[in-house]
Amino acid sequence: MPKPYSLSTFVLLLITMLVLTLTWFAIQPISAEESPETARKLLATGQILSLEKITKAAKAIKPGEVLETELERKHGIYIYELEILDDKGLVWELKLNAKTGQLIKMEQDD
Repeated sequence: MPKPYSLSTFVLLLITMLVLTLTWFAIQPISAEESPETARKLLATGQILSLEKITKAAKAIKPGEVLETELERKHGIYIYELEILDDKGLVWELKLNAKTGQLIKMEQDD
């Protein structure tokens, strides 16, 4: 007849399963880049501003050449991330609310 597990073995197994489960959720991305198709649908339904309007808003905050633009959803909010090269040769990353164009964060990119 098989020997039953002791309480301490059961607790250790339970803790191990809990740690593995929490680790799995911790490595899941909290943001994901949206596809062009998704962006078109969001624009058509008024959930985000056009890339033209966002670019204009970003350049009003930090003049320069837009190098890269991404649309992401973070914590349930759509955000445009833009990289702008200013006239001094510095690259800036701007994060704007995709629906309002409001600046969320700006920092010099490495």
